Amino acid sequence: MATIQLTTQGFKEKIFDYENVKDWKYQGTLPAIIDFYADWCGPCKMVAPVLDELSVEFQDRLLIYKVNTDIEQELAAVFGIQSIPTFIFIDRDGEPSMQAGALPKHVFRKIIEDNLLPKTEVGE
Repeated sequence: MATIQLTTQGFKEKIFDYENVKDWKYQGTLPAIIDFYADWCGPCKMVAPVLDELSVEFQDRLLIYKVNTDIEQELAAVFGIQSIPTFIFIDRDGEPSMQAGALPKHVFRKIIEDNLLPKTEVGE
């Protein structure tokens, strides 16, 4: 499975309906990474194939979403995205954390294995 393009409406349906729910409540069942990016962003282009590889590697255990900040400006504003790429990591309990900046594959893998997946699911 490749990364999943996410619109503002899709975010409200699959991740969190920030218009109708006050407190964060992740609506998904799998841990997730949300990549806020833009097509013109060099670091975003460097990270894209890494996220594609990880989406295949962790298929059926982790979802990787992409949000184009040029198109989904409302969603980027809601989360205060000021630099791209910015990532939201949502762990198995649905708790989000945010990290700005391009990360190398081994750092993504460490975050996935240490923070997002249950210890029983980690492994190559």
